[in-house]
Amino acid sequence: MTEELIIAGFGGQGVLSMGKILCYSGIVQGQEVTWMPSYGPEMRGGTANVTVILSDERISSPIVGVFDTAIILNQQSMDKFEKMVKKGGTLLYDSNGITRHPERKDINIYRVEAAEEAAKMDSTKTFNMIVLGGYLKIKPIVKMENVVAGIKKSLPERYHHLVPMNEKAILRGIEIVKQIQKV
Repeated sequence: MTEELIIAGFGGQGVLSMGKILCYSGIVQGQEVTWMPSYGPEMRGGTANVTVILSDERISSPIVGVFDTAIILNQQSMDKFEKMVKKGGTLLYDSNGITRHPERKDINIYRVEAAEEAAKMDSTKTFNMIVLGGYLKIKPIVKMENVVAGIKKSLPERYHHLVPMNEKAILRGIEIVKQIQKV
């Protein structure tokens, strides 16, 4: 099993940390992983994306031209990466800030209203964990206990008290993700 994915959005949405948590989770699970971030010079508000590969086999290159999955969190990323999903692949998106929804007919499309749900949970910082939960419902490539271990590895120890809140957000994302199109 090899999963090549891109997570793309604005800086400040937790794009890079979501990818890092996935990679740590894969490592705990005994998988091979790559994490290749790309972001503009802005701290928040600029574009950011990360390519993540999780595999049961050795990964020959972190460079990916087309993806098994794209997680899209803003319109600029939709415009750029929708066309880079493999035929039969998966696109997961949060519709907050999306003006043109996915148009392809040859991919699986899912939506998770993570921004709206994070506001309801009164915890906007868990936005990315809600998205991660949606992704893990669609593609359960890492076990939940390994995701929790990945969060602990990703967060400095002084923030480990936030792990249960993040786990709750992941579980909420699993509950609310919706399939829009199946091929």
